[in-house]
Amino acid sequence: MENHPYSFQKDDFVLVQQNKRIMDKKLETKPTTFFRDAFCRFCKNKSSVAGAIILAILILLAIIVPVVSPHNITNVRTSEKFLAPKMFEAGTGFWDGTRKKEHVVYDAVNGVPALSDKYTVEAIKQSLVSLTVDPEVSMIDAASPYGTGGLIVVATDTALENKDAYMVSKPIAFTNKGGYQLEIVLGDEEHVNDSLLGEYCVYLKSGERAEDRMMIRDFGRDYSPISFDISGAMKDAGISSMTAQIVFEVHSTTDVLRYILVKSVQLSGGSRAKNLDVLEEVSFDNPTVMINNADTTSMGYWACSGRKGIHNSEIYYCDYILDTYKLVYGDADLITYSATEFNGWVDKGWCSYDYKIGPESFVRLSDECPIDSVESQTVMTVTKKLSSVTARGYNYRKMGYDRMPKFILGTDSSGFDLFKRAFAGLRTSLILGVCTAAFCFVFGLIWGSISGYFGGNVDLLMERFCEILSGVPWIVIMTLCILHLGNNFLTFFLALCMTGWMGTAARTRTQFYRFKGREYVLASRTLGSSDMRLIFKHILPNSMGTIITSSVLMIPSVIFSEATLAYLNLGLQGQQSFGVMMSANQQYLSIYPNLVIFPAVIIALMMISFNLFGNGLRDAFNPSLKGSE
Repeated sequence: MENHPYSFQKDDFVLVQQNKRIMDKKLETKPTTFFRDAFCRFCKNKSSVAGAIILAILILLAIIVPVVSPHNITNVRTSEKFLAPKMFEAGTGFWDGTRKKEHVVYDAVNGVPALSDKYTVEAIKQSLVSLTVDPEVSMIDAASPYGTGGLIVVATDTALENKDAYMVSKPIAFTNKGGYQLEIVLGDEEHVNDSLLGEYCVYLKSGERAEDRMMIRDFGRDYSPISFDISGAMKDAGISSMTAQIVFEVHSTTDVLRYILVKSVQLSGGSRAKNLDVLEEVSFDNPTVMINNADTTSMGYWACSGRKGIHNSEIYYCDYILDTYKLVYGDADLITYSATEFNGWVDKGWCSYDYKIGPESFVRLSDECPIDSVESQTVMTVTKKLSSVTARGYNYRKMGYDRMPKFILGTDSSGFDLFKRAFAGLRTSLILGVCTAAFCFVFGLIWGSISGYFGGNVDLLMERFCEILSGVPWIVIMTLCILHLGNNFLTFFLALCMTGWMGTAARTRTQFYRFKGREYVLASRTLGSSDMRLIFKHILPNSMGTIITSSVLMIPSVIFSEATLAYLNLGLQGQQSFGVMMSANQQYLSIYPNLVIFPAVIIALMMISFNLFGNGLRDAFNPSLKGSE
């Protein structure tokens, strides 16, 4: 050191940053926790947030709607079935409670579409928003109650061993002084050359013997009109009176169905004729009406031993838009209201009435008044006060409503409010799904953690058990549980939990095998960490992203499983559920699609929301993304 050109002293060495805090970079943010950081990452995923919001709305509706909504989902009301969805007033053209139907049979007599007999013609007329009748007539070979005209088909039947066919009238009492005339018109000229038109004859039958027949037209293929003087023929035969039937007989041929066409039969009598009402009953000039009348009696006025049908019956079709609510809840028949109820409406200012004057004093002042007019009143004899009034009012008042109801999604085949029933069913299905998912998540997490962490023989035994259990079809397990324990909520929960946890266990086991050999786990083990600490502090948090995502998706999976069982008639009995509702409504898909479409939209939204929500949770709980944007 002495020969060195430089010399150093102790005081020459000074620590330059002795009084300063040394760090790579100054921390600009406050320290955070794992869950707070996960929440921040979740909120930055816009699609996951949207899914969470939609999911929260559906869950809130499932909780609130069944409690708040006053509509019926318990007692079957067939009078309210298949009401259209309604939010706005009728006539707006959108969501207004109307239904549009095309190519519907038209009731030409009453001028309305041919609807169910339970609705009066007046009610249908008042409910029509629009009606368009097709001017072209349609020909059908069926006896529709709304058809007219046509031709009666009297045909042989090969099933009756090729026997002749007989169309026989009701017995009629004739006299030779009654001036009885018979006019028969057969098929039109266009049918004369039809190769299937057969030979026939027409006669009066007064007994079973051959001589008891008075031939009107003998066997042949003459289809011209028939005019026959019955009284004159009786005079010529020396018969003063007889009770006979008019008989059409169609001759059969081997292996060929033969028939004749009859357009009209008219019986008339002179001034001395008797039983004119019977003549009128047997006569017909409208074959469709005659066939319909014959079908409503035990024998009809015309019986047939072969096949009796109708050909070229005329019918019209129409397109219409109908207010389903006015049809069901519109004007009702006369209803008797108590004086207390009626005076309550007067006090509210809905109407005015003076019982001393009578029904003519009634004045309707508000649309909220449930009656249109007062028809009669009852006054107590002693007190001379009003006892009751009989009024013509709205049917919804008779059905227990204060005002005409509105069903946002319409009603189903039982008259249940579809909106309330959908969310009541969703509530049951969600409870079942959440309970099942929670149990399967906890049990599967424990099972998979033990199997994946310890490995070896423990893992081998636990995996073999899972393989044996998974080899039994799930539907068999469910069916056995239902058969032995009944169709109830607890049975479904138990059956779903018996095998549902295995998916979570398998994923947890895979994640443990993935992470248990990592350096940070080995370092912690070297420092003396216990198995519980290694599992819950180091391995499980790194695995939660994938496990949580799959567990969240288990909830809609349970709902779909329950819906599948409902289609097999194994759904929840005595409870509202999504599966039972969808199973009951699927048969009306082509006629009333709203019964399936609206619930399907709800369950689709729920499925998409669960997927988005699960994906957001997966990214939020991924420790490798901690602190990332």
